[in-house]
Amino acid sequence: MADPKGFLKNTREVAERRPVEERVKDWDEVYPGGIGRALLPIISVQASRCMDCGIPFCHSGCPLGNIIPEWNDLVWRDDWDGAIERLHATNNFPEFTGRLCPAPCETACVLGINQPAVTIKNIEVSIIDRAYESGFVRPQPPEWLTGKTVAVIGSGPAGLAAAQQLTRAGHTVAVYERADQPGGLLRYGIPEFKMEKKHLERRLDQMRREGTVFRSGVEVGTGKLTGDALKDRFDAVVLAVGSTVPRDLPVPGRELKGIHQAMEFLPQANRVALGETVEDQIRADGKHVVIIGGGDTGADCLGTSIRQGAASITQLEIMPQPTEDRPAGQPWPTYPMIYRVSSAHEEGGERVYAVSTKEFLGDEDGNVRALRLVEVSFEAGKLVEHEGTEREIPADLVLFAMGFLGPEQPGLVEQLGLELDERGNIKRDNSYATNVEGVFVAGDAGRGQSLIVWAIAEGRAAAAGVDTFLTGSTQLPAPIPPTARPLVV
Repeated sequence: MADPKGFLKNTREVAERRPVEERVKDWDEVYPGGIGRALLPIISVQASRCMDCGIPFCHSGCPLGNIIPEWNDLVWRDDWDGAIERLHATNNFPEFTGRLCPAPCETACVLGINQPAVTIKNIEVSIIDRAYESGFVRPQPPEWLTGKTVAVIGSGPAGLAAAQQLTRAGHTVAVYERADQPGGLLRYGIPEFKMEKKHLERRLDQMRREGTVFRSGVEVGTGKLTGDALKDRFDAVVLAVGSTVPRDLPVPGRELKGIHQAMEFLPQANRVALGETVEDQIRADGKHVVIIGGGDTGADCLGTSIRQGAASITQLEIMPQPTEDRPAGQPWPTYPMIYRVSSAHEEGGERVYAVSTKEFLGDEDGNVRALRLVEVSFEAGKLVEHEGTEREIPADLVLFAMGFLGPEQPGLVEQLGLELDERGNIKRDNSYATNVEGVFVAGDAGRGQSLIVWAIAEGRAAAAGVDTFLTGSTQLPAPIPPTARPLVV
């Protein structure tokens, strides 16, 4: 283990972010020089706090099964080459999870029972960033080819993980992406200040060098590449198309101009931040912005609106404000609903809890000008409005960040005749296979909206199922079954 007394001698410490007044003027990551470099002065001491528990519950908190105590020990011993080998053994993309995952491993940390948990996520991103700088991340092409071909539809984290695993197993893999560049939401859904796209590009470069082929700007299910054509051309197909149907809010005034889904607003902003030109871009400059939804996507809209120069920003959440400490009904090692402050929340905006939107109000030109809300509470499982609490707040731009309902059904899903579950997600068996032979599904398209770490775990597990289907056996790991669920109450 690391220092046997490390958790007694040292307290939890995280890297300092750049000053708010500096970082809101650019789109760079909020840490000076990137989080990996910002953490280097403190990360060995933080790794020493790991207790190398006899039963490491952090493994249970992480669906990837990351061998966390081992790479904590290696970091403390300054064995960075060994640390990245242990980390890559279970996680294809630690540079993504180390920046974007909410770290359920930390809420399951045994030290977290009565002390601040080990900074597992920070240690992870330090390992991978140092590995890139030191040249430890190298292509791993297969020793031989199987002669089998696989199409992966979608290049988000689940699709990329499945593609890399199958390429390394010797299959010929083509990844199809309907956007103009691969990466899915990693590219156009995640703002630069959370993850600069250079981290995505260097991983894609590694995958290309290993033999994975990327075909961007191709929407499978339209034109000549229909579902039947896909099955005829490839020996197996992995659907990693995500959960992209957004939840809407059908209240009076929804038709007004200036009301948009977050995934209409964020991709445009990300393209402009990357130097592209977007015609008729949805912008927040000088506007009163209202974000409906209190999760990570809402925080991304908040940070983006601040950088665009919004006049005011209000983020609405229908649930009551969480407590700062773990609720009694959500005991360790579950992932608790607590009050969290992201880098965007540090920068500005107002968070309003326990309210529901009643109506959007417009001006004479059909533009939204205000939003009428009411205070609510949940009583006996029902949403109850509080009489006399209705009020209006100014709103020139309204952004919906209320989650997603499932994969898009018109097109490929219907063409293949895939069965859906009661929630509208694609059904699969324990090997991630659908009801159509040779067609598999991984990530949010089968699980429903979830975290990046679950998407990568599903991509890895689905790859094992595909490899078995193609060759009769597999040596690829399958970290989770499709039925696995987070540690929550």
